[in-house]
Amino acid sequence: MTDRDGRDPGRLTTRETAELLGVKPETVYAYVSRGQLSSRRAPGGRGSTFDADEVRALAGRTGRREPVAAAGEFAFRTGITLIGPARYCYRGVDAVELAGQYGFEAVAEWLWTGELRPETRFTAPPEALAAARRAVGALPAHSGPTDRLRVAVVAAAAADPLRYDLAPSSVLGGARGLIPTLVDALPEIGRAEAGAAPGTDAGTAGPGAAAAPRLADRLWPRLTARPADPAALHVLDTALTLLIDHDLAASTLAARVAASARAHPYAVVSAGLGVLEGPLHGAASGQAHRMLADVVERGGAVPVVAEHLRAGRPVPGLGHRLYTGEDPRARALFALLERVGHASAALEAARDVVAVTARHQPLHANVDLALAVLSVSCGMPAEAGETVFAVARTAGWIAHALEEYAERPLRLRPTGQYTGPPPPQPLPRPATGARVMP
Repeated sequence: MTDRDGRDPGRLTTRETAELLGVKPETVYAYVSRGQLSSRRAPGGRGSTFDADEVRALAGRTGRREPVAAAGEFAFRTGITLIGPARYCYRGVDAVELAGQYGFEAVAEWLWTGELRPETRFTAPPEALAAARRAVGALPAHSGPTDRLRVAVVAAAAADPLRYDLAPSSVLGGARGLIPTLVDALPEIGRAEAGAAPGTDAGTAGPGAAAAPRLADRLWPRLTARPADPAALHVLDTALTLLIDHDLAASTLAARVAASARAHPYAVVSAGLGVLEGPLHGAASGQAHRMLADVVERGGAVPVVAEHLRAGRPVPGLGHRLYTGEDPRARALFALLERVGHASAALEAARDVVAVTARHQPLHANVDLALAVLSVSCGMPAEAGETVFAVARTAGWIAHALEEYAERPLRLRPTGQYTGPPPPQPLPRPATGARVMP
């Protein structure tokens, strides 16, 4: 079997091999000359390709050294996600193809354990869910989704007295319960508007319960009051799967720093959520939603894009520093959204935004714009994309925590470059009128 560019998906390019081994491309060929790696000419005679299993075996034999990074960058080894110019892979498998075949829970479980179980369903422990719902219910009505998720994590942690056990089996057990707890603790849109208390979900059944619905099915009523249809639910499940991980994004780096300090998994997730809330990360989809809704209302992208350009603001949902073309996550979701009848207006508006902006800047759609099409077309609030992002990425943070727990503790401790006044400096004087304590 070959992928779309004609290359065997079980083989890696020189650059991918160098990244996996944590060396320069020149060193890869040194391994070949020493007989430690075998190579094969790439299709068309452009460069060489290497057997992925052989490369991983060599990486295990040569030790877990930190990879060489570009000047001014901080990089370290991870075996979870590899990002290329036009695609990204989970553990060497094309993430878009994986999401096209399997649901969120199955892919998360596979990333954590290496075992693919398509029937996997996550269920929330009753005690943790009850604590999380009480905590979320006590928040002010104007609280955002990330506020609720952060509070739910803390409540779930408090309900788990064994959370400090960092053995992989314990971490995995907690993760399988935490993610559905986060979802089930969120109020349902219809119930929230009616002022009703959340009820007991089918997803709170005991471990292995066959009746437990998919996570996407349980998340849907927390995002919109509209009834779910199979095509839209498939888009949501695929979005969750595609967003599980994306290498060392800012929130993932924060999660790994927490894990490096041996924080328990709930604290790792809390660290990730704190960074995800930034407007340049998880909250970016909300900006794309508002912009796209404006385009739909006005009937065209020109006035909306013009206002952003005039104000000196970037057009939301466009461009990604890791991809030269369209974000593969956006491309996959747009293809699925074409099958959602009521998404046609928002999808056309998104394409109009891309086309109008392209007259001035060669930018392509990113996953935030695709999430905005889903949220606008399905009557979701602007923050819905942020919720999807946070729930999905929780699985990725757990995967990175498992990796980091196997590393040397506190290795992620950079040295600051001090730029303050040189010592010794005289003791500061109290401000005028300040009271000096005896």
